[in-house]
Amino acid sequence: MAEDDRRAQILEAAFEEFSARGYEGATIRGIARRAELKSLALIYWHFPDKEALFGAVLAERVPVLRAVADLEDLMDRRPREVLARLGKAYLRFDEENKGVLRLVIGEAMHRPEVASAFVEEGPGRLLRFLQRYLQRQVQLGRLAPHDARSSARAFIGMLIPQVATNVFLPAPREGDPTDEEHLENCVGIFLLGLEVRGKGGRHAGAEDREA
Repeated sequence: MAEDDRRAQILEAAFEEFSARGYEGATIRGIARRAELKSLALIYWHFPDKEALFGAVLAERVPVLRAVADLEDLMDRRPREVLARLGKAYLRFDEENKGVLRLVIGEAMHRPEVASAFVEEGPGRLLRFLQRYLQRQVQLGRLAPHDARSSARAFIGMLIPQVATNVFLPAPREGDPTDEEHLENCVGIFLLGLEVRGKGGRHAGAEDREA
């Protein structure tokens, strides 16, 4: 078996072990058994210890890093397009990775550094980019001057209830918006307060919506 395939096999088995038994309860021996490995040395060849393996599992399953590539290429694109793209990546985070979210939430109470590292590598990266992007849009005159530190957090905050609902209440409730509906509403509400207004109070960015 190729080394890359072996590593992927170990990571999959480790995710299953950590999810089933938590960080403290998981063992290298248990991971080896799930991966159907004959020797623990095959795990230690790739990962020095259980903590490093746990960190690699989280990094492997942070979808924001995979779903949104080449962020810098988005810096000069229109807000409506970029916010929709980032929002889709954020909502996709829960669709593909409910298990890793539950794992992080379960471990965060006992090991705060787990939650901190997870946020830093995933949602945190998206938040930092969004802050710089909104500042750039102010410079371009597309958005009204404001504190992008707060607006970036406000936009992500609008998405969190949808993520939480999808993770903990996977069966859609009657009347709840779909992810697509919720994202479209969030982008519209967010830009309503920040788009530059022309004469007569008309939003200067209204042509984006009419195009």
